[in-house]
Amino acid sequence: MRRSALVSGIVVLILFALAIGIWYAVISEDRGGKLTVSFLNVGQGDAIFIDAPSGRQALIDGGRGRVVLRELARASPWWDRSIDVVVATHPDLDHIGGLPDVLARYRVGLVMRSSVLDEGSADSAAFDAAADAEAKQGAALLVAKRGQIIDLGGGASMEVLYPDRDVSGVETNAGSIVARLVYGETAFMLTGDAPQAIEEYLALLDGKELHSNVLKAGHHGSKTSSSELFIGFVSPEYAVFSRGCDNSYGHPHAEVVALFKRFEIPALDTCKDGAITFVSDGTTVRRR
Repeated sequence: MRRSALVSGIVVLILFALAIGIWYAVISEDRGGKLTVSFLNVGQGDAIFIDAPSGRQALIDGGRGRVVLRELARASPWWDRSIDVVVATHPDLDHIGGLPDVLARYRVGLVMRSSVLDEGSADSAAFDAAADAEAKQGAALLVAKRGQIIDLGGGASMEVLYPDRDVSGVETNAGSIVARLVYGETAFMLTGDAPQAIEEYLALLDGKELHSNVLKAGHHGSKTSSSELFIGFVSPEYAVFSRGCDNSYGHPHAEVVALFKRFEIPALDTCKDGAITFVSDGTTVRRR
């Protein structure tokens, strides 16, 4: 009898623990109609994690190495081992270096990349091999081109603004994907390392339609990006520098910091602030 009671008690405890786990998962999965965008702290590099109201998730770039896995573990539930969309804006190490580990660890539905090439790069080859391996497991591969819209569900979508042509022969930064994430009346401008020439080209193409609540400052705050014309049309409430402390490039450059100050745009910095997260309800964006 004692043994039977003990077994019954253990079973009850297991069932109780399972019930708690299930309810915790349900509560955690309820986005409450909110879009969450996190600029992860991966040092000198980019990694942006998007959690849509539908529960679909996207990762844009993955920094230099495995640190992105740690950041993803903090940004998403421990049991979640899937990412719907992974985007490699261009094949520089500080953007794709961590993506092979992400593709190996997570089930991915779609891998998007630019047509720009970095021939002879071991890091680019490693990413290509990881993407091909993911495709064999059922992932779709897509080369980015202007006009493509990735539906993240729940009213959130990501539109590719650039490249608008084959960019296989250009310098890698000039072939970087530029995308605008939209949810309701709110938007996030995600620029990769696009230089000023591309920014100004988009300003001529899209003008006021570039307006976004949050701007990821191009190229980690380098003076090669963040043109006055482009910033004027985007007119963000916040800018974000995704960069490492004491980096050898001097990012963000003093000229760019001064420019955002002149435009009275608060500039946040992953070096100083760690991961930077925004939440949109479709009408307004607030920092969490």
